[in-house]
Amino acid sequence: MRSSFAYQPRPRPLQLASPGAAVAYLGAIAVVAFLYSNPLVLAAAGVAAVMAGLLAGARRAVEFALKMGLSLALLVVVVNALVVSRGETVVARLGDWPLLGPVDVTFEAIVAGLSMGLRAAVVLVLGAVYSACVDPDRVLRALRTLAGRSALTATLVSRLVPVAAADAARLRDAARLRGPGAAEVGKAPLARRLLAGSLDRAVDVAATLELRGYSLDAPRARNRRSRSRYDRRFYAVAVLLLAAAIAGKTFGADDFQTYPSVEIGLGGATLALSALVALTGLAPLRRKPKRRPKVADGTKTALSRPKSSRRRGRGEVARV
Repeated sequence: MRSSFAYQPRPRPLQLASPGAAVAYLGAIAVVAFLYSNPLVLAAAGVAAVMAGLLAGARRAVEFALKMGLSLALLVVVVNALVVSRGETVVARLGDWPLLGPVDVTFEAIVAGLSMGLRAAVVLVLGAVYSACVDPDRVLRALRTLAGRSALTATLVSRLVPVAAADAARLRDAARLRGPGAAEVGKAPLARRLLAGSLDRAVDVAATLELRGYSLDAPRARNRRSRSRYDRRFYAVAVLLLAAAIAGKTFGADDFQTYPSVEIGLGGATLALSALVALTGLAPLRRKPKRRPKVADGTKTALSRPKSSRRRGRGEVARV
Protein backbone atom coordinates (compact mmCIF):
# COMPACT_ATOMS: atom_id res chain seq x y z
CA MET A 1 0.00 0.00 0.00
CA ARG A 2 1.50 3.30 -1.12
CA SER A 3 1.32 6.20 1.31
CA SER A 4 -0.65 9.30 0.35
CA PHE A 5 2.35 11.49 1.15
CA ALA A 6 4.83 9.54 -0.97
CA TYR A 7 6.32 11.33 -3.96
CA GLN A 8 4.82 10.33 -7.31
CA PRO A 9 6.38 11.65 -10.54
CA ARG A 10 3.81 13.26 -12.80
CA PRO A 11 4.10 15.46 -15.90
CA ARG A 12 2.82 18.50 -14.01
CA PRO A 13 4.52 21.90 -13.66
CA LEU A 14 5.12 21.57 -9.91
CA GLN A 15 6.81 18.16 -10.33
CA LEU A 16 8.80 19.24 -13.37
CA ALA A 17 10.07 22.43 -11.75
CA SER A 18 13.40 22.45 -9.94
CA PRO A 19 13.33 21.88 -6.16
CA GLY A 20 14.35 25.48 -5.48
CA ALA A 21 11.43 26.88 -7.46
CA ALA A 22 8.91 24.50 -5.87
CA VAL A 23 10.20 25.21 -2.36
CA ALA A 24 10.17 28.97 -3.00
CA TYR A 25 6.56 28.82 -4.19
CA LEU A 26 5.23 26.67 -1.34
CA GLY A 27 7.42 28.49 1.19
CA ALA A 28 5.98 31.86 0.16
CA ILE A 29 2.47 30.63 0.97
CA ALA A 30 3.73 29.31 4.31
CA VAL A 31 5.34 32.69 5.09
CA VAL A 32 1.99 34.39 4.51
CA ALA A 33 0.33 31.91 6.87
CA PHE A 34 2.90 32.66 9.59
CA LEU A 35 2.91 36.43 9.11
CA TYR A 36 -0.85 36.98 9.19
CA SER A 37 -3.48 36.18 11.81
CA ASN A 38 -6.53 37.47 9.94
CA PRO A 39 -8.80 34.45 9.30
CA LEU A 40 -9.66 35.76 5.83
CA VAL A 41 -6.01 35.81 4.73
CA LEU A 42 -5.39 32.41 6.35
CA ALA A 43 -8.40 30.95 4.55
CA ALA A 44 -7.05 32.35 1.27
CA ALA A 45 -3.67 30.72 1.97
CA GLY A 46 -5.48 27.43 2.62
CA VAL A 47 -7.37 27.75 -0.66
CA ALA A 48 -4.08 28.39 -2.48
CA ALA A 49 -2.45 25.34 -0.88
CA VAL A 50 -5.40 23.08 -1.74
CA MET A 51 -5.59 24.35 -5.33
CA ALA A 52 -1.85 23.87 -5.80
CA GLY A 53 -2.07 20.29 -4.58
CA LEU A 54 -5.10 19.44 -6.71
CA LEU A 55 -3.59 20.96 -9.86
CA ALA A 56 -0.40 19.00 -9.19
CA GLY A 57 -2.34 15.74 -8.99
CA ALA A 58 -1.87 15.17 -5.24
CA ARG A 59 -5.56 14.78 -4.43
CA ARG A 60 -5.08 11.94 -1.92
CA ALA A 61 -2.39 13.84 -0.02
CA VAL A 62 -4.52 17.00 0.09
CA GLU A 63 -7.62 15.14 1.31
CA PHE A 64 -5.69 13.32 4.04
CA ALA A 65 -3.92 16.52 5.12
CA LEU A 66 -7.23 18.39 5.21
CA LYS A 67 -8.70 15.78 7.54
CA MET A 68 -5.67 15.98 9.81
CA GLY A 69 -5.56 19.78 9.64
CA LEU A 70 -9.24 20.30 10.41
CA SER A 71 -9.02 17.84 13.31
CA LEU A 72 -5.98 19.68 14.66
CA ALA A 73 -7.71 23.04 14.19
CA LEU A 74 -10.74 21.80 16.13
CA LEU A 75 -8.47 20.58 18.92
CA VAL A 76 -6.69 23.95 19.07
CA VAL A 77 -10.03 25.77 19.27
CA VAL A 78 -11.26 23.55 22.10
CA VAL A 79 -8.03 23.79 24.11
CA ASN A 80 -7.75 27.56 23.66
CA ALA A 81 -11.38 28.04 24.65
CA LEU A 82 -10.90 26.02 27.84
CA VAL A 83 -7.53 27.47 28.85
CA VAL A 84 -7.95 31.15 27.93
CA SER A 85 -10.78 32.95 29.72
CA ARG A 86 -10.10 36.42 28.30
CA GLY A 87 -12.74 38.29 26.38
CA GLU A 88 -15.94 40.21 26.96
CA THR A 89 -18.48 37.82 25.41
CA VAL A 90 -18.97 34.77 27.66
CA VAL A 91 -20.56 31.88 25.79
CA ALA A 92 -20.65 29.28 28.58
CA ARG A 93 -19.66 29.00 32.23
CA LEU A 94 -18.40 25.47 32.95
CA GLY A 95 -17.64 25.87 36.65
CA ASP A 96 -14.44 24.92 38.44
CA TRP A 97 -12.18 22.31 36.85
CA PRO A 98 -9.21 20.55 38.46
CA LEU A 99 -5.91 22.30 37.64
CA LEU A 100 -7.76 24.89 35.53
CA GLY A 101 -9.95 26.60 38.09
CA PRO A 102 -13.05 28.48 36.89
CA VAL A 103 -13.54 27.85 33.15
CA ASP A 104 -15.44 30.50 31.19
CA VAL A 105 -15.68 29.91 27.44
CA THR A 106 -15.59 33.22 25.57
CA PHE A 107 -16.30 34.00 21.95
CA GLU A 108 -12.99 35.84 21.67
CA ALA A 109 -11.03 32.76 22.79
CA ILE A 110 -12.85 30.62 20.21
CA VAL A 111 -11.98 33.05 17.41
CA ALA A 112 -8.34 33.24 18.53
CA GLY A 113 -8.13 29.44 18.55
CA LEU A 114 -9.71 29.34 15.11
CA SER A 115 -6.99 31.62 13.78
CA MET A 116 -4.21 29.45 15.22
CA GLY A 117 -5.92 26.27 14.01
CA LEU A 118 -6.26 27.62 10.48
CA ARG A 119 -2.55 28.40 10.45
CA ALA A 120 -1.69 24.86 11.53
CA ALA A 121 -4.04 23.37 8.91
CA VAL A 122 -2.48 25.44 6.11
CA VAL A 123 1.02 24.36 7.12
CA LEU A 124 -0.05 20.70 7.16
CA VAL A 125 -1.54 20.94 3.67
CA LEU A 126 1.58 22.65 2.35
CA GLY A 127 3.75 19.94 3.90
CA ALA A 128 1.62 17.25 2.26
CA VAL A 129 1.87 18.94 -1.14
CA TYR A 130 5.63 19.25 -0.75
CA SER A 131 6.00 15.60 0.21
CA ALA A 132 3.87 14.38 -2.69
CA CYS A 133 5.12 16.73 -5.43
CA VAL A 134 8.82 17.51 -4.78
CA ASP A 135 11.34 14.79 -5.63
CA PRO A 136 13.52 14.13 -2.54
CA ASP A 137 16.36 12.82 -4.72
CA ARG A 138 16.54 16.13 -6.58
CA VAL A 139 16.48 17.99 -3.27
CA LEU A 140 19.40 15.87 -2.07
CA ARG A 141 21.39 16.59 -5.25
CA ALA A 142 20.67 20.31 -4.93
CA LEU A 143 21.79 20.46 -1.27
CA ARG A 144 24.70 18.05 -1.58
CA THR A 145 27.31 20.78 -2.03
CA LEU A 146 25.96 22.85 0.89
CA ALA A 147 25.23 20.26 3.57
CA GLY A 148 25.64 16.72 2.37
CA ARG A 149 24.96 14.85 5.59
CA SER A 150 22.06 17.06 6.63
CA ALA A 151 20.53 16.80 3.19
CA LEU A 152 20.91 13.03 3.26
CA THR A 153 19.24 12.85 6.68
CA ALA A 154 16.34 15.06 5.59
CA THR A 155 15.87 13.05 2.41
CA LEU A 156 15.84 9.75 4.30
CA VAL A 157 13.29 11.14 6.76
CA SER A 158 11.04 12.35 3.94
CA ARG A 159 11.25 8.90 2.37
CA LEU A 160 10.89 6.76 5.52
CA VAL A 161 7.95 8.63 7.05
CA PRO A 162 5.53 7.56 4.26
CA VAL A 163 6.96 4.02 4.52
CA ALA A 164 6.22 3.98 8.25
CA ALA A 165 2.67 5.20 7.57
CA ALA A 166 2.18 2.36 5.06
CA ASP A 167 3.55 -0.14 7.61
CA ALA A 168 1.07 1.10 10.19
CA ALA A 169 -1.80 0.64 7.73
CA ARG A 170 -0.64 -2.91 6.92
CA LEU A 171 -0.37 -3.79 10.62
CA ARG A 172 -3.90 -2.51 11.28
CA ASP A 173 -5.26 -4.53 8.35
CA ALA A 174 -3.45 -7.66 9.56
CA ALA A 175 -4.87 -7.18 13.07
CA ARG A 176 -8.41 -6.89 11.70
CA LEU A 177 -8.01 -9.99 9.50
CA ARG A 178 -7.08 -12.27 12.42
CA GLY A 179 -10.74 -13.19 12.89
CA PRO A 180 -13.30 -12.71 15.65
CA GLY A 181 -11.79 -15.44 17.83
CA ALA A 182 -8.42 -13.75 18.19
CA ALA A 183 -7.60 -11.44 21.04
CA GLU A 184 -7.99 -7.75 20.35
CA VAL A 185 -4.76 -5.95 19.54
CA GLY A 186 -4.35 -2.62 21.26
CA LYS A 187 -2.56 0.48 20.07
CA ALA A 188 0.46 -0.08 22.30
CA PRO A 189 1.49 -3.45 20.72
CA LEU A 190 0.99 -2.00 17.24
CA ALA A 191 3.14 1.01 18.16
CA ARG A 192 5.88 -1.26 19.54
CA ARG A 193 5.85 -3.41 16.41
CA LEU A 194 5.96 -0.33 14.20
CA LEU A 195 8.88 1.11 16.19
CA ALA A 196 10.77 -2.20 16.00
CA GLY A 197 10.25 -2.41 12.25
CA SER A 198 11.39 1.19 11.82
CA LEU A 199 14.57 0.53 13.78
CA ASP A 200 15.30 -2.60 11.73
CA ARG A 201 14.83 -0.67 8.53
CA ALA A 202 17.07 2.13 9.80
CA VAL A 203 19.87 -0.37 10.51
CA ASP A 204 19.49 -1.86 7.01
CA VAL A 205 19.58 1.59 5.41
CA ALA A 206 22.68 2.56 7.41
CA ALA A 207 24.48 -0.63 6.35
CA THR A 208 23.52 -0.07 2.72
CA LEU A 209 24.77 3.53 2.78
CA GLU A 210 28.05 2.45 4.36
CA LEU A 211 28.59 -0.23 1.70
CA ARG A 212 27.94 2.33 -1.01
CA GLY A 213 30.63 4.63 0.34
CA TYR A 214 28.57 7.36 1.98
CA SER A 215 30.81 7.22 5.05
CA LEU A 216 33.86 8.24 3.00
CA ASP A 217 34.83 11.80 2.22
CA ALA A 218 34.47 11.86 -1.54
CA PRO A 219 35.90 14.72 -3.60
CA ARG A 220 33.46 17.46 -4.39
CA ALA A 221 31.98 17.28 -7.82
CA ARG A 222 30.46 20.06 -9.81
CA ASN A 223 26.74 20.20 -9.45
CA ARG A 224 24.98 20.51 -12.77
CA ARG A 225 21.83 22.43 -12.15
CA SER A 226 18.85 21.17 -14.08
CA ARG A 227 16.46 23.98 -14.82
CA SER A 228 12.90 23.75 -16.01
CA ARG A 229 10.82 26.09 -18.09
CA TYR A 230 8.41 26.38 -15.16
CA ASP A 231 11.02 27.77 -12.75
CA ARG A 232 10.49 31.38 -13.74
CA ARG A 233 6.78 31.09 -13.15
CA PHE A 234 7.14 29.77 -9.59
CA TYR A 235 9.94 32.17 -8.70
CA ALA A 236 7.91 35.11 -10.01
CA VAL A 237 4.82 34.05 -8.05
CA ALA A 238 6.90 33.60 -4.88
CA VAL A 239 8.49 37.05 -5.20
CA LEU A 240 5.10 38.65 -5.96
CA LEU A 241 3.50 36.94 -2.96
CA LEU A 242 6.26 37.95 -0.54
CA ALA A 243 6.22 41.55 -1.79
CA ALA A 244 2.42 41.67 -1.44
CA ALA A 245 2.65 40.23 2.08
CA ILE A 246 5.17 42.87 3.16
CA ALA A 247 3.13 45.64 1.53
CA GLY A 248 -0.03 44.32 3.17
CA LYS A 249 1.62 44.54 6.58
CA THR A 250 2.50 48.15 5.83
CA PHE A 251 -1.01 49.12 4.71
CA GLY A 252 -2.83 47.32 7.53
CA ALA A 253 -4.06 44.20 5.76
CA ASP A 254 -3.59 42.20 8.98
CA ASP A 255 -6.20 44.18 10.89
CA PHE A 256 -7.29 41.51 13.37
CA GLN A 257 -7.89 41.71 17.11
CA THR A 258 -9.36 39.14 19.47
CA TYR A 259 -9.09 40.62 22.95
CA PRO A 260 -10.95 42.24 24.61
CA SER A 261 -13.38 42.08 21.66
CA VAL A 262 -13.19 40.56 18.20
CA GLU A 263 -12.37 42.94 15.36
CA ILE A 264 -11.70 41.46 11.91
CA GLY A 265 -10.53 43.94 9.32
CA LEU A 266 -12.30 43.71 5.96
CA GLY A 267 -10.73 46.71 4.30
CA GLY A 268 -9.57 47.03 0.74
CA ALA A 269 -6.00 45.98 1.52
CA THR A 270 -7.17 42.80 3.28
CA LEU A 271 -9.54 41.82 0.48
CA ALA A 272 -6.96 42.54 -2.22
CA LEU A 273 -4.27 40.52 -0.45
CA SER A 274 -6.66 37.62 0.17
CA ALA A 275 -7.67 37.54 -3.49
CA LEU A 276 -4.03 37.61 -4.60
CA VAL A 277 -3.05 34.84 -2.20
CA ALA A 278 -5.93 32.65 -3.35
CA LEU A 279 -5.05 33.22 -7.02
CA THR A 280 -1.48 32.06 -6.47
CA GLY A 281 -2.89 28.56 -6.13
CA LEU A 282 -3.32 28.57 -9.91
CA ALA A 283 0.44 28.68 -10.48
CA PRO A 284 0.75 24.88 -11.08
CA LEU A 285 -1.92 25.08 -13.79
CA ARG A 286 -0.82 23.29 -16.94
CA ARG A 287 -1.59 24.88 -20.27
CA LYS A 288 -3.18 22.80 -22.97
CA PRO A 289 -1.04 22.29 -26.11
CA LYS A 290 -2.02 24.42 -29.06
CA ARG A 291 -3.72 22.63 -31.92
CA ARG A 292 -2.56 23.04 -35.49
CA PRO A 293 -4.89 25.12 -37.64
CA LYS A 294 -7.02 23.16 -40.08
CA VAL A 295 -7.63 24.23 -43.68
CA ALA A 296 -11.25 24.90 -44.56
CA ASP A 297 -11.40 22.77 -47.75
CA GLY A 298 -9.76 19.75 -46.06
CA THR A 299 -6.48 19.88 -47.99
CA LYS A 300 -3.16 19.61 -46.17
CA THR A 301 -0.65 22.40 -46.15
CA ALA A 302 2.96 21.95 -47.15
CA LEU A 303 4.10 21.88 -43.52
CA SER A 304 1.54 19.21 -42.58
CA ARG A 305 2.53 16.83 -45.37
CA PRO A 306 4.97 14.02 -44.59
CA LYS A 307 8.64 14.57 -45.33
CA SER A 308 8.70 11.74 -47.85
CA SER A 309 6.02 13.35 -50.02
CA ARG A 310 7.84 16.70 -49.89
CA ARG A 311 11.07 15.01 -50.97
CA ARG A 312 9.28 13.30 -53.87
CA GLY A 313 7.81 16.60 -54.91
CA ARG A 314 11.23 18.27 -54.98
CA GLY A 315 12.64 15.34 -56.97
CA GLU A 316 9.88 15.53 -59.52
CA VAL A 317 10.44 19.25 -60.00
CA ALA A 318 14.16 18.64 -60.42
CA ARG A 319 13.55 15.96 -63.07
CA VAL A 320 11.23 18.26 -65.00
